[in-house]
Amino acid sequence: MGDPKRQHKKYSRPKTPFDKSRIQEEKAFIRKYGLKNKKEIWRSENYIDRIRSQAKKLILQPEQKETFINRLIRLGLVNKDATIDDILALTKERLFERRLQTVVFKKGIAKTLKGARQLIVHRKIKVGDKIMDVPGYIVRTEEENKISAVKKIKKERPVEEKPKEEVKEEKEEKKEKKEEVK
Repeated sequence: MGDPKRQHKKYSRPKTPFDKSRIQEEKAFIRKYGLKNKKEIWRSENYIDRIRSQAKKLILQPEQKETFINRLIRLGLVNKDATIDDILALTKERLFERRLQTVVFKKGIAKTLKGARQLIVHRKIKVGDKIMDVPGYIVRTEEENKISAVKKIKKERPVEEKPKEEVKEEKEEKKEKKEEVK
């Protein structure tokens, strides 16, 4: 089971750290999906790899295949008529399309992907009744229509209105004080 106090990494670094084509591809992903860093890409690749390995195990166990496919359909990663081959062909682009940050941008709540990320981190987006602050949250298909912006009601402060004559007198007094100082 492992130590409950110790958190384990949910990603693995690339084996070749200075591969030019991989670095350019990752930079394009960061720009396209408004990611914070490359660790988010590696985390999603690890998530897809875990899904693929589960699908490979289910080839031999067809009785659990139905529940596994239904779970991926609820997440919106595969279509309703998906097979094991579709799951094995799953890409990280499909996962990035289901992230809360991307869905908020595509719904038009935010103008840019970076703006969507900022709204989420600043707790201005809610999914259903829950305020979300994780940009990498995978949005389920039934939650997609429940995404909205949090509207905070500002309390109006009572403003003391002074007559215009008093305001003019106060301004004149301030001017006189400035002239005395000079």
